[in-house]
Formats: sequence, C-alpha cells, structure tokens
Amino acid sequence: MQISDIKNLRIAIIGGGYGGASLAKALQNIGAENVHVYEQAAAIAQVGAGIGLRPPSVELFRKWGIYDAIAAVSSPSDHLEILSADGKHVLAQEEWPFMNAYEQVNHNHIIHRGDFIDALLGVLPEGMVHIGHKLETIVDNGETATLTFANGEVVEADLVIGADGIRSTVRYQLFSQKEPVFSGEHAYRIVIPIEDAHGLVTDDNPRFYMGENGTIAYNLPLRHRDELSYDITAPSEDGSWAPEISTEYLVKILEGFDERIVQVAKELDLDQVTSRSVFDIDPVDSWHTDSVALLGDAAHAMLHHQGQGANSAIMDADGLAEALLQGESVKDALAIYQATRKPLTDELQRVSRLGWHADAVESAFPANQ
Repeated sequence: MQISDIKNLRIAIIGGGYGGASLAKALQNIGAENVHVYEQAAAIAQVGAGIGLRPPSVELFRKWGIYDAIAAVSSPSDHLEILSADGKHVLAQEEWPFMNAYEQVNHNHIIHRGDFIDALLGVLPEGMVHIGHKLETIVDNGETATLTFANGEVVEADLVIGADGIRSTVRYQLFSQKEPVFSGEHAYRIVIPIEDAHGLVTDDNPRFYMGENGTIAYNLPLRHRDELSYDITAPSEDGSWAPEISTEYLVKILEGFDERIVQVAKELDLDQVTSRSVFDIDPVDSWHTDSVALLGDAAHAMLHHQGQGANSAIMDADGLAEALLQGESVKDALAIYQATRKPLTDELQRVSRLGWHADAVESAFPANQ
C-alpha cells in the first residue's frame, strides 16, 4: 500500500497490552496517523512479573526508535543458566546476544511486564490510547468493521486488530469459540526485593532450577529495580483460574531445591503472590477476514516454557506493519501477515506444549530466536 493510503486508514486496536501497544508504535513508524488503542481497564497498572525480551525484539525497538525507552527500564542479559533443583549442577547454558547489521549488540533484556507496557505507552502520542473501553460486539461489514463498547461508544474502522488476549472477544465472535486449554500446571509469581532473595541474584542473568517432579523455579533478576522476579511452575490437576495455596504447599513442592529458593518461599506474603492456572489455546485456523485480524495471545496464546509469548506479539506487530507496506490493500496485507507469521507461531505453540525436563534440557529451546 502507498504511505498516503496507510496514513488515512482508520485503525482500531483492541487491547492496550504489549501486543497492542507494540502494534500502535509499529503502525506509527510506517506513517499511520489515525490509530486508536482501546483498553478495557479503567487504568493501566503495573501487574505481573519479569519477562525476557529476545534480541530480535530488541532489534525492532531500535527500528522503531524506542530502544532507549526500553533499555532505561530493563537489564541486558548475556545468557540463561538451567540448573539442577539443588543448584549444584549447570545442566545447560543458552547464549543470548547477537550483532546486528550496524554492529550493535542486542542482548536479551529482562524487564517487568508493567514497566514494559508503561514504556510502550509512553512513546505513543497523547490521545491514541482510550482506557475504560470494554468491547461488547464486533460486526464485520467486509471492508470495514463496527465496534460497540460497553460505555456506549460505537466505532467504525477500516482495520481492526484484536490484541485482546487469551480470552479475546474478537476471536470468540469472529474466528473461534474454542475455550482456552488447561496445561495441567500452576504458576505462582511474585516480585521481591533483592535483599530478601537470600543471595539468589548475583548478576543480570536468569536462572531456572529444574525439579525432577516437573516443578521449575524461574529466577529473573530485575536489578535495575533492585528486585527479583520469583516464579514457581508446578504440575497440578486443579484447573481453577486462581487456585489457593499455602506456605506449606510451596515448601512441599520445592523439596530438594536450593535452600535459598525454599527459604524465599517460606517468607513470602501469599497475599502478594499471583497464583494462576496456566492455559494456552489450540491453533486458530484463520486469523483474519478482509478488515479484521488477530495478534499476540488472541491469535496464538502459548505456554511460557519457551518464553516467547510477549516476543511473538512484538514480532506480530512488525509483521503486520510490514505486510501493510507490501500488500496492495488491507485484505491483501492481512493475508500476507498470516502467511508470514502463523507458521512460526503454530510451531512455537506446539513446542511450548512439549515443555522440558531436567533430563532433556539440551533441547529446552529448539525454537529459540
């Protein structure tokens, strides 16, 4: 499409998370001026824990001119260490950095989810993001789509992107009514001060401790915040959304782990721990119509074992923006976008479901980017 055509497109993005915010920036970068992001929350607050932004994502931040904003609230990491549960044996080490075409080193960056969203939203023009807009219905008119929000506002757009997460309204109403799939795992997450981490943090590199029973302790340093993102993932048959836990339970599932990890568990304020069952979705047959498409978790929510959920959403954003430049129309561009991105995310969903175990860590990241 011509830049002048992209400039005049009426674009609505449903969801103000990292996928929607990344897309808004990518679209702005190619000249789109009529872009609006609709977020259902009344306020966008810092939630969640740490994530790793892979070098290809970091390269896109350079491309979009926002690298400094991301770097200011993250820490560069050289490698990932995978250790035995007791921490006495390094089972594998994954190197992160690579040199881009301009001889700049792109590291993996460890960042708090809330800081990441704040940084993305902070580089968007004032008035682009609209909070308190919960989507109720979407009607596909062919070349346009009509959105109705719970607050009564009605919006018509030439291009609508559903970046509204694993329980996407856009996906449910237009593409698939299949429910998210329970993985048989729980994740217990909290961010704690480094001073309370009993020496677990010595540098900026994440360390994963592998239990023989399938329990994994993820430690992601957030040294720029003087904090540690502490995450325990464990097998469970309880598929309730927010399972209740006790200190005794955490200590039990961490039997045999590094004593520092166990000690942190003993001292946690459980009211501050996010306890969630882990879900993904089955691959969606089609991501787009002529004027509506899915992005990020709405299109391909995946388990966290590959650490690719956020990164895939970022790459989707770039893929869609590039497709608009390549296609002759919105319809054509959306077909290019799906053809480019869907095979990759289908594979990441598949590999992420395989998980990985203490006796097979050499293949922990077969799809590493």
